[in-house]
Amino acid sequence: MKTIIFDPFCGASGDMTIAALIDLGADAGKIKTAMELAANVNVEISRSNKKGISACSVEVSTKKEGSLALSEIIPRIKALDLPSIVIADAIAVFNILGKAEAKIHGTTLEKLHFHELGQEDAIADIIGACTAFQDMGLKDYRIYCTPVSAGMGFIEFSHGKFPVPAPAALEILKEYSLPWQMGPVDGELLTPTGAALLAYFVNELGIIPVIKAHKISYGAGSKDLSVPNVLRIIKGEIDDALITDMIEMLETNVDDVTGQVLGHLIEELLTAGARDVSIIPATMKKGRSGHIIQVISKPEDSPALARKIIEETGSLGVRIIPIKHRLIAQREMDKVSIILNGREFEISVKIARDLRGVLLNISAEFEDCKRVSKESGIPVRDVIRLTEEEARKKFSAVSA
Repeated sequence: MKTIIFDPFCGASGDMTIAALIDLGADAGKIKTAMELAANVNVEISRSNKKGISACSVEVSTKKEGSLALSEIIPRIKALDLPSIVIADAIAVFNILGKAEAKIHGTTLEKLHFHELGQEDAIADIIGACTAFQDMGLKDYRIYCTPVSAGMGFIEFSHGKFPVPAPAALEILKEYSLPWQMGPVDGELLTPTGAALLAYFVNELGIIPVIKAHKISYGAGSKDLSVPNVLRIIKGEIDDALITDMIEMLETNVDDVTGQVLGHLIEELLTAGARDVSIIPATMKKGRSGHIIQVISKPEDSPALARKIIEETGSLGVRIIPIKHRLIAQREMDKVSIILNGREFEISVKIARDLRGVLLNISAEFEDCKRVSKESGIPVRDVIRLTEEEARKKFSAVSA
């Protein structure tokens, strides 16, 4: 599976994103033309060196000062003589910025007036990045992002002095669940435009899988820092056809909880977001009979699930065991129809595939099979077998 990894170890901005994509192979001439068509700017594309790393550099200088409202920017973009997909992407990125700014200022998109984000260079940056993205054909790639380094300290702009990351950038990081961290140097490393582009381009969250790197590119930032001021992009292929997923294991021992309470606990935990729950019989200290409760959880759900275990069982503590990652299949639900004793029945099935669309497993939904068994008089194990056989005939082709 073709993969792109954005590695913003020194932040990200519009010009750094464009430069890194050009260094990766995007057509520099096409991008420069699109940027100068979209905004009153001059664009210079060159090579630079950041702490010994050779990188592509994109410098945008404005020919006209001032800023626009979002309601002025969108019609202007729509009128450009550019591919429709580039226009659609650029509008989507501006809407990400607009929603973040509107939320911060307590206004609507219709009334929103951009300041720095509505200037000519910001418009050029977004058009340039979207043109580069489409020129590289990256829509077909799985796109990941390592934790974004946002910088530290304070910055000043039209609204005053604010902590890093800027309010709009932080709102985008939060809304799109992009991982981020402070540092590694003082100053603003992540701009709102850079955050919006990452939010739009990145289509995979979670642990980055094992990858074979084919090409590495660097897009230079304008500042000279104590660390290489570049955005790195890694292009390659994922080795494994399964999805990686970060989980944690919650575990506790209990020796004075009835079977009814444990059964109720399983239902409560699954309702609260647990991925799976196991209750294992165990011999406790002094030979007492007890149980080990194990719960598979997403990290963000662990605190609430641990509290639920304590409330329901009276346990004095819950162990949280981090798991680096697990490999899972893509799962989807569908339905098949089978004929039993002259009657047609519809039964749900769970389908598991790898990232290439290859079928790994099919399982019939037991509750549906139990219902059909009662209505048809056919043993439930036969209903399950017939359903899964029919499903394999229907879904065995590689998914597109």
